[in-house]
Amino acid sequence: MSFFESCQRLIESGTSFVTVTLVSARGSVPQETGAKIIVTSEGLYSGTIGGGRVELAAIKKAQETLEQNSQTPPVLITWNLQKDIGMSCGGECSFLFEHFHQNHWPIVIFGAGHVSQALTRILKTLDCHITCVDSREEWIARLDGVKSICHPTPKNLVSSFDPNSFFLCLTMGHAYDLEILQEIAKHAPNAPFVGAIGSEVKGIRIKRELKELGVSEAFIEKIRTPMGLPIGSNQPNEIAISITAQLLQVRDKLPDLT
Repeated sequence: MSFFESCQRLIESGTSFVTVTLVSARGSVPQETGAKIIVTSEGLYSGTIGGGRVELAAIKKAQETLEQNSQTPPVLITWNLQKDIGMSCGGECSFLFEHFHQNHWPIVIFGAGHVSQALTRILKTLDCHITCVDSREEWIARLDGVKSICHPTPKNLVSSFDPNSFFLCLTMGHAYDLEILQEIAKHAPNAPFVGAIGSEVKGIRIKRELKELGVSEAFIEKIRTPMGLPIGSNQPNEIAISITAQLLQVRDKLPDLT
């Protein structure tokens, strides 16, 4: 992957990272200016700025930045390779450290119909990571700028998602929502948000059927159905706004996401 492809992959996954760029050099140095590395909390992700002690020092500094768990401004650091790093080289390097802090807010939407189309357009403007799953290729193709998956049996993908995701069921109908909710109950019983679109009557029915399937009462009670705040009309755009408002309401009560 290229440098930018690597950055994009980390952004899409909600992983915070630091880029380190060699912006100037004097004397004997192990790399040319412009060299870059990407560092995550686990260490070097990609690239090289020459290896050896100077790269280890840059990785350590980048990881210290990531430990702050909040956005920090870019910083320019100059090291004398012999005095500061302990290398035999007599050169001097300046490195730009840039921190890309990601709020890890994964949202998984099952169903790519009219409301999902409107909802993803709004959610794209927020600091979240959206995945939309549907079995209908023609609806998936209409999505733009979000991760989308076309799969014949969406319920089979539930276990592949972060159990701390916000799960939304906006499928073609009751039967699809039911089987997906059943899988979410198994895989992510403590998910911070589980919702299903529909009327109050549908909500009563779906909760009753989940109970008959042996799903725990605690999980059933947490399902938000009807989903969204009681505002607006039944137009897709207004439903999408009401759902977004509810998602924000729940998110703001979670300390790790604010």
